[in-house]
Amino acid sequence: MAQKTVLELVDDLDGGPADETVTFALDGAEFEIDLSAENADRLRDTLAEFVGHARRTGGRKARTPKAVAPAPANGKPDTQAVREWARSQGETVAERGRVPQAVLIKFQEAHA
Repeated sequence: MAQKTVLELVDDLDGGPADETVTFALDGAEFEIDLSAENADRLRDTLAEFVGHARRTGGRKARTPKAVAPAPANGKPDTQAVREWARSQGETVAERGRVPQAVLIKFQEAHA
């Protein structure tokens, strides 16, 4: 016999269908709540003034696409070229080791 399990997300405020789970923290405690899109917007709007004046102390930042330096055919970035370019732009980079991601992004943007 085949079985089908359906998981229905319910809005914790009004009992209707929920569209997302929202996480937030206050006074050192983390919370999550299932909300419809409308109620999630209400929560974000309510907190927006406070968030606008607050300092970020951790957690995820808004997602941004990751960029990397152009890679040669072997798939590895030409770190020597990146280092030379970075120094010509006034950036401080080590002779050896990993090139900072911020420098790689600037290099790619300059050579796009």
